[in-house]
Amino acid sequence: MREVALSSPAPLPYGRQLIEEDDIAAVVEVLRSDFLTTGPAIAAFETALCEATGARHAVACANGTAALHIAALALGLGPGDIAIVPSITFLATANAVRLAGAEVVFADCDPDSGLMEAEHLAEALARAGGPVKAAFPVHLAGQCGDLAAIRDLAHRHDVAVIDDAAHAIGSRYRLRSGETGTIGDGRLSRMTTFSFHPVKTIAMGEGGAVTTSDDALAQRLRQLRSHGMTRDFAEVHRHDMAYDGAGRPNPWYYEMPEIGLNYRVTDIQCALGHSQLRKLDRFVARRRALAARYDRLLEDLTPVLRPLTQSQHCQAAWHLYAVLIDFEAAGLTRADLVNRLREDGIGTQVHYNPVHRQPYYQRRYGETELPGSERYYARTLSLPLFAAMADEDVDRVVAALKRHLKG
Repeated sequence: MREVALSSPAPLPYGRQLIEEDDIAAVVEVLRSDFLTTGPAIAAFETALCEATGARHAVACANGTAALHIAALALGLGPGDIAIVPSITFLATANAVRLAGAEVVFADCDPDSGLMEAEHLAEALARAGGPVKAAFPVHLAGQCGDLAAIRDLAHRHDVAVIDDAAHAIGSRYRLRSGETGTIGDGRLSRMTTFSFHPVKTIAMGEGGAVTTSDDALAQRLRQLRSHGMTRDFAEVHRHDMAYDGAGRPNPWYYEMPEIGLNYRVTDIQCALGHSQLRKLDRFVARRRALAARYDRLLEDLTPVLRPLTQSQHCQAAWHLYAVLIDFEAAGLTRADLVNRLREDGIGTQVHYNPVHRQPYYQRRYGETELPGSERYYARTLSLPLFAAMADEDVDRVVAALKRHLKG
């Protein structure tokens, strides 16, 4: 009798986009239109993002790194300036400051949440050795810290806040008064940056945006994403070139008052992003439900494994489900666990390698002691979390963890 091989479960990555038929139809519609870039789909997406966040302006761009870079440039960061960045973040947050020509001072974080809080910002301000122009709080995994406290401290030191919300589309912050707001609404920061990479809650392939409620900053952001060009005839300098002999504007004319970059996004990406934004509430609700299931099923592994400490100042739209593991108590290394889970078809990731330990930054700034960041990094591991997951996928991950951590 012939044996039938049992099929292995499908690989389960740590993150993945959820693309549905209406998303595909939105992209196809653009492909059949006259505009693949610099067309109406971009403005439509920006309007939808303003509605989702409550900001007055949204400026879409090529990716989340571009969003951080033009935000730094729009603020006027440059040589001689200092900006504070938490060490637990992706490279792009710090790199955007350096690409603008400014210097980075790395801040520590809470070892159990990975978040830079006001006390970490205060310590970094004291260590900066000069006036600080900007601070970049990072909403790790979709959580934010006490943004009001950070804003108040920054205001006392004349520091502009640009929050990196690459993980936090759909997250909400809480004030001590009980009032809530949406991350990116412009109330507690000058600008907020977003990423729409496929592992994020909203996918555009690649794509990013900056939201702000400052009209002047929004204008600068739009110029900077497109070579620094403007077609605003109210601001032209070369009237001899801008107008014809009868004083009429030349329709082809543009000027470049400052140098910018080609960080434009396409209509193709924005059509996908707009379609995805319509499902933001559903995607966020599903991620929260999956995170809650993890929380409940992983209780048996305490204290060897536990979820991140949940911020009391945030209702998170979870981008990541990260846990903290006492690997010494578990009797195995993080690499051992990652490899064993990979053999089970389960993908994981580490968010993040502390940026202050990167060779470039160590050469530039030397050794920096950030014990909270080191403690967080030593224990963290991100488990699979994405809107297309079934409850059974969470059960599978938890069963594998219990097998490897208790075996």
